[in-house]
Amino acid sequence: MRAVVFHKYGGNEVVEVEDMPVPSCRPEDVLIKVRAASVNPVDWKMRSGMLRIVTGVAFPKILGRECAGEVIVIGNKVAKFKTGDQVVILPAIKSMGAFAEYAYAPEKTTFLKSQTISFEEAACLPIAGLTAFQALRDKGRIMPGQKVLINGASGGVGHFAVQIAKILGANVTGVCSRANRDFVKSLGADNVIDYTKEDFTKGRDRYDIIFDAVAKRSFGACKNVLAEYGRYISTLPSPAVLLNRYLAGFLTRKKATDIWVKPNAADMEWMMAQITAGRIKIAIDKIYALDQAKEALAFSETGKVRGKIVLKISS
Repeated sequence: MRAVVFHKYGGNEVVEVEDMPVPSCRPEDVLIKVRAASVNPVDWKMRSGMLRIVTGVAFPKILGRECAGEVIVIGNKVAKFKTGDQVVILPAIKSMGAFAEYAYAPEKTTFLKSQTISFEEAACLPIAGLTAFQALRDKGRIMPGQKVLINGASGGVGHFAVQIAKILGANVTGVCSRANRDFVKSLGADNVIDYTKEDFTKGRDRYDIIFDAVAKRSFGACKNVLAEYGRYISTLPSPAVLLNRYLAGFLTRKKATDIWVKPNAADMEWMMAQITAGRIKIAIDKIYALDQAKEALAFSETGKVRGKIVLKISS
């Protein structure tokens, strides 16, 4: 099979499309023929070695953390799926492997795809979509009427977060560039701040939740514009966030946390239902072929993606 491979950590120069063996299924795994895979910042962070403490030093490695396709093999302990099912999978972080013609994942991180959603759209959900949902619901404890600010509102996680926050009844402020202002407004944002013209951390408004979907503004910078019991959520851990867990309730009522997505069937079904009903729209900025994986990763690294990037693996 063709796959996006790297043999050492580094920049895009280490990435190649090579022939690799088709993975074998363990008893608890599902093997799929991949139709589409989604590109996320975590992919080039893994390629660069930023997460080597998790991914290790055994090579070669196949990139990719989320994809969608059709089940072709099931392990003998798999009960929920059968061959031919259209599914979305999240491979284990150590094995990765979504940027390939065939990929596998445990049954617990395999989810049925709604027939009304394309493979390209479905491939965007396990990381970006569920990160946004779980950040707001579980970490932010979002409630109707609250004021929520999304930093990076036009990106992969951010564009989901704006729409989810509106569904859950919040008043939403999106932070993005001027070029993406109309796009973020079209997602339902009540207010949009152009970060090139205005620093939201120095404004007069106070927010119940600040979700830094691009991990570019620290808790220290944001806490002055958090409400008294406000919550700051980042997609990356930091020393300040860890320290706040011990100090919250003593020196401050404002809380800081980070989000690490934990895909589950109920949350995926909720996302699929919102998309099917037209309440969430998945914005796909560009679709690349498997052989264009380097270009897709390079575009992701620019930080200028509007919505998501997808690799189309097969028709």
